[in-house]
Amino acid sequence: MLLYAFEKDLEVFSCSVNSERTLLAASLIQSTKEGKRNELQPGSKCLTLLVEIHPVNNVKVLKAVDSYIWVQFLYPHVESHPLPENHLLLLISEEKYIEKFRVRVTQEDGNRVVIKNSGHLQRDRIAENFVWAQWDMSEQRLYYIDLKKSKSILKCIQFYADESYNLMFEVPLDISLSNSGFKLVNFGCDYQDQEKLSKHLSLCVFTNHAGSLCVCYSPKCAAWEQITYSVFYIHKGYSKTFTTSLKNVGSHMTKGITFLNLDYYVGVYLPGHFFHLLNVQHPDLICHNLFLTGNNEMIDMLPHSPLQSLSGSLVLDYCSGKLYRAMLSQSSLLQLLQKTRLDCEKMATLHCALSCGHGAQLLEGQIIQWISENVSACHSFDLIQEFIIASSYWSVYSETSNVDKLLPHSSVLTWNTEIPGITLVTEDTALPLMKVHSFKGYWETLNSNLENVKYAKPHFHYNNSVVRREWHNLISEEKTGKRRSTAYVRNILDNAIKVISNLEARNLEPRLTPLLQEEDSHQRLLMGLMVSELRDHFLRHLQGVEKKKIEQMVLDYISKLLDLICHILEASWRKHNLHSWVFHFNSRGSAAEFAVFHIMTRILEATNSLFLPLPPGFHTLHTILGVHCLPLHNLLHCIDSGVLLLTETAVTRLMKDLDNTEKNEKLKFSIIVRLPPLIGQKICRLWDHPMSSNIISRNHVMQLLQNYKKRPRNSMIDKSSFSVEFLPLNYFIEILTDIESTNQALYPFEQHDNVDAKFVEEAALKHTTMLLGL
Repeated sequence: MLLYAFEKDLEVFSCSVNSERTLLAASLIQSTKEGKRNELQPGSKCLTLLVEIHPVNNVKVLKAVDSYIWVQFLYPHVESHPLPENHLLLLISEEKYIEKFRVRVTQEDGNRVVIKNSGHLQRDRIAENFVWAQWDMSEQRLYYIDLKKSKSILKCIQFYADESYNLMFEVPLDISLSNSGFKLVNFGCDYQDQEKLSKHLSLCVFTNHAGSLCVCYSPKCAAWEQITYSVFYIHKGYSKTFTTSLKNVGSHMTKGITFLNLDYYVGVYLPGHFFHLLNVQHPDLICHNLFLTGNNEMIDMLPHSPLQSLSGSLVLDYCSGKLYRAMLSQSSLLQLLQKTRLDCEKMATLHCALSCGHGAQLLEGQIIQWISENVSACHSFDLIQEFIIASSYWSVYSETSNVDKLLPHSSVLTWNTEIPGITLVTEDTALPLMKVHSFKGYWETLNSNLENVKYAKPHFHYNNSVVRREWHNLISEEKTGKRRSTAYVRNILDNAIKVISNLEARNLEPRLTPLLQEEDSHQRLLMGLMVSELRDHFLRHLQGVEKKKIEQMVLDYISKLLDLICHILEASWRKHNLHSWVFHFNSRGSAAEFAVFHIMTRILEATNSLFLPLPPGFHTLHTILGVHCLPLHNLLHCIDSGVLLLTETAVTRLMKDLDNTEKNEKLKFSIIVRLPPLIGQKICRLWDHPMSSNIISRNHVMQLLQNYKKRPRNSMIDKSSFSVEFLPLNYFIEILTDIESTNQALYPFEQHDNVDAKFVEEAALKHTTMLLGL
């Protein structure tokens, strides 16, 4: 759209238009004759004009001076108005001052827009004696640095819709700008020659909506053998200085460093040499940063020419004059994840892909597919564990602020391995001195981050330690039969029902794997306890957030954990073509079944160390695959070491489906003796075998004798029915008969055809013989 044209060829080096496109501000260089722009006429060399362009009306001279003047209209965030009365215009002078003009306009004769009181425009001096300034167009912020006693002080002015503005903060920076001259960022194109550009310092400020404030700095470069650049994570209270050696550096190099704002990341780019992706939200561990050198597809996608980073994520290519919006490519990140060999690069790429995908199902599906094929690809960290934690974190991250302080984003707490090709020095920095005491939006989030650093508040990252302790208590109580109030347990199980309902609502497609089809009370208890603890955790630390919203966040987070586990297993199930698989024990396990058993074992290992719940039915499926695939001694070792958990459903199927061959009898007996007593008694009744009858008889006798108190003998007992030559057994059977007749109790196993009283005698005799060592 053509807004305005000058009648003759002029050298305009700065211009800006207001939001309604009714006013144009422009600064131009005056020359003696057309075509000779370097020969200036006597008097002022810079002319700054304010032009009415709707329609073309008057032209007003704002400045006519010998120094350069840059112009910038303000675009404060306001509700839609057809024509605001006032427009704010910044004038930035080479003489190191910044002025704000208030331009009042009115509408005449239909659509004609004219300037009110054009003879005298109200103006304010808002900054002076600065050496560097940056304009943030998207957020309407002015950053500038002035020198106080040779110290570089970064300041920020925020402009508002009501035409007011505030100095938000001051912070000293450990950088030297005393000899750097005067530099502006994002006030139009900087027409320095490329040689000067490559050796000039680079400095820019980046923010994001999550409350980060980063200052990126690269000093003047004297030699190109080594490059140094620093990132001041102001919101974290420290800086990191990186140094890398350059290879194949020619004698003449004209390309300088470009810093890119990529939302949760900052990109550092030196064309033809390296691309460094720095995690802004979680900069503590170097493994969350991605450093790429040489011939790389991600580097090749960027222009190989000098770049200028503009507001937001915009980038200007000097050579072509093209404007780009820089963003992370999910497809390139996935390709890198599949190709890279270093664990640190896998870690960084995984987090980067998840942060820019924000829980997109297609992206997660592709990552899950890769994990199912490369589950053992990483040695420094657990790939499944890292994916589950990071993806669940990003699924609820945008719900409210401060979530990053309450939920873990990574399973890795420390990383001591260096990244090849780069060295790092971390230093503490001064915190900003906030000049305003009432905060909204971004400033409120930034101030919250600074408060955490200032008062050394720890990150209250949730962990399942309390859940682990309470869960073990409940399981112990269940084994002893002394469960606490039913209302408490019912409330926990109700929490689990909500999670499963939420999980099923998220995924309406039928699942291939037989999960979520059984009760599995232990996993439901774990699920319900996690809901309760995580809800309390959020309520303690998320002030001002509705309880209903917190409840939904908790359900979404835990549902996401379970859903990811289901999807990893589904991907492996689909990969090995087990679509029509059913429970059976007719043959040895196939290679496909063993592969699925292996990935289930890895999932179990990943969740156990974090004490995360598993989908109901997971342990049953895992155990049945184990019985199918493992030799007996390996199977029993897995059961004894806790890798396989014997559920009532799995053992019931085992007892019913396996016949009583010698091999199967050995398997069944080995499993029965490893069952908890309560489950063992139920299972023994399902196995029609003398061994199970023997076990039932022994348990029955033990129960009878537990509460036995010696009392006078009943001489009326008929002893003729159990005369045995072994006198201790005669006496023992007489006691048992006395107990049962006194209590008028029947054998609990009389309804079962596979049990009769004769086995009680045999069991008692055998047990007595063993105890006496006969």
